[in-house]
Amino acid sequence: MALSKKQVKQLRAMANQLNPLLYIGKNDLTDAAVKQASETMDSHELLKVAVQDGSGLTAKEAADKLAGQIGTQVVQVIGNRFVLYRKSSRNDIEHIRLVRE
Repeated sequence: MALSKKQVKQLRAMANQLNPLLYIGKNDLTDAAVKQASETMDSHELLKVAVQDGSGLTAKEAADKLAGQIGTQVVQVIGNRFVLYRKSSRNDIEHIRLVRE
């Protein structure tokens, strides 16, 4: 399911106050980083990731690659950071209520 413009706007506003929970460094996207991102998505739904200077990937490349591997949607890419969204299947967390068109 693709996000509508209003939903992207809502998620971008929510992500504004988040700190990065995952950092991609000189080893780029390792299996451990992908696993950590997937586990974090299950408990947070919205994930901000920072790509550090030593990485061989740009934030856009890293966002597209990671989103493809863990089944998330890229909300935004700004500078060396990007934000991903995936609805969690867990019932013990508070879900993000997306606006409807």
